This record gives sequence, C-alpha cells and structure tokens, in this order.
Amino acid sequence: MRVASRCLVLGGKGFIGSNLVRALGKAGHIVRSFDRPHLPARSIDAATAIEVEELEGDFASDADVGQAVEGCDICFHLVSTTLPESSNLDPVFDVETNIMGTLRLLNHAVRAGLRKIIFVSSGGTVYGVPRSVPIEEGHPTDPICSYGITKLAIEKYLHLFQVLHGLDYAVLRVSNPYGEQQRTNASQGAVAVFLGKALRGKQIEIWGDGSVVRDYIHISDVVSALVAAMSYVGKERVFNIGSGRGVSLNDLLNTIETAVGASPRRVYAAKRGFDVPVSVLSIVRARREFGWAPEVHLQDGIARTVEWLRASGEF
Repeated sequence: MRVASRCLVLGGKGFIGSNLVRALGKAGHIVRSFDRPHLPARSIDAATAIEVEELEGDFASDADVGQAVEGCDICFHLVSTTLPESSNLDPVFDVETNIMGTLRLLNHAVRAGLRKIIFVSSGGTVYGVPRSVPIEEGHPTDPICSYGITKLAIEKYLHLFQVLHGLDYAVLRVSNPYGEQQRTNASQGAVAVFLGKALRGKQIEIWGDGSVVRDYIHISDVVSALVAAMSYVGKERVFNIGSGRGVSLNDLLNTIETAVGASPRRVYAAKRGFDVPVSVLSIVRARREFGWAPEVHLQDGIARTVEWLRASGEF
C-alpha cells in the first residue's frame, strides 16, 4: 500500500503546477500549493475537485519560502520569474530572483528535513545549439539565453546540496509542454498562443520561416513523469522529458488548423537570435529508469486542448 506524501508544489497555480496539483490530490497525496499573491487559480472541474492547502507568498522572501517547506516531504520546484525571451533583457534580475530564491529554498529544505526536490528545468534551452539530435542528457550544455544558464546553475546547486547535505533530487528537462489549463494570452507556449489566435480568427506571427523544429509534449505526459520521479531511487539525476519526435512550426500550424477548422493568415518575421534551429530530446533514459513513456500523440493532444478551450467558455 502506497504511503501518502506531503507535497509542496511551488508554482501550483501555473500551467504545469495546476495539472500536477490535481494529479497528486487524486492519487491521495497531501498537497500544499505556493504562489505569488492574487494569482488567479486555474479552473478545476467539480468532479475532480480536491483539497489543497494554498499558501501565498514571495519566492524571494526567506520567511515565505521557509513557511512553505515546513512539514513537507517532497517539493516540486516549478517557479520561474523569467522567460527565454525576456531573460536576456535583464540577466541580473534573472539571477537574483531565480538562483538566489532557489538557494534559500535549498537551505530551508535541509533544515526542514525535506526528502526530495524535483526541479523542472528546460529541455529547450540548457543545451544551446544541438551538436546531435535527438539530444541526450550528456550532450554539452551551452545555453544561448540567460534563462537556460539559470536553469543549469540551479541543477548544479541541487547537485552541490546532495553532495554536502544528502538532499535527494531529480531534474526533469521538459521540452515544450502544452494542453489543458495553458493560457492562450501568454507570451510563452507556441501551441497555446497559436490556438488562441486561430480560435479568435487573428493572424499568426512566426519568427523565421517556420522551419524551426521543436519537441511538443502533452501536459498529462509531463505530469506522469513528475509523479514517477517521486519514487525513483536509481543513480540518475537528470532526465529529458519530451515526446521524442520533432515538429516544425509550419507542421504544427497545419495540425492546429485541422483541429480548429480554420486557416488564419500567417505572417513571417525575422528569426530571433536565441532560437535554436532544432531541439528534439532523447527520452531513452526516462523510459529505462522510470518505466515512463509519453502516451498522447500531438494531433490527439491538440484536439483535446481545443475541446477544453471551447468548453471553458473563452471561445
């Protein structure tokens, strides 16, 4: 019989966090969600409503983070104050808010006797321009944006605290998640942004010629990997989490147009300097160590997302 864990989800009202909170609660775990004040909660179907202890605070506050960690067994670290695009505009802010905040978290985790930290890193930025595809976890890490550098630094500090204090951890380098609960009016997440514009009948702007290839993974598959990491006790620490297959932006738009039943105008703009041309992750390690594999095909996942968006009343 599986024993319930006390789980802290930092960023529990976000896209990944809200789906994870729901899954943990349905599995019988005790869940505490931590987020900044006044952040609107994602919708929860009454049929799947669960009890969640909600804490509001500042990730940069030592006291707030300490209160969040107290009494928990496992922490899912999903917080990020920047995006790949915005991080290069102010690397100092990126470092001060993300790395310093994480160091405070790690100090409190040691003091509180936290059993494990599971950190969501970036499978799309920590590697930089790939030398080989699909990208394995041992691939060189040469990020070309501050966001990726910060994620990588946090990974290294997790390793340091494991060596110094025995703090267990797992790093999940997630590719490009999409699906239910993702906001269409945000500036990150090509699937959500494109779907929102397609459903609103607006033109879609593409950076470059649309040949950029990415690895898109449905949120349910991300969550199943996060849950699998809770009980993992093997020697590996870093895991790629993706679909294992690449899709160009143009092909992604073709799939979206089929799901929506409309063909919005496409506008192609100059490519961005921090966008690598191809990023597809090897997921062999996660398959081998977790017994995990993605189950939702892109066409099915986008169709499910469209159905959820229409049912939400936004469109």
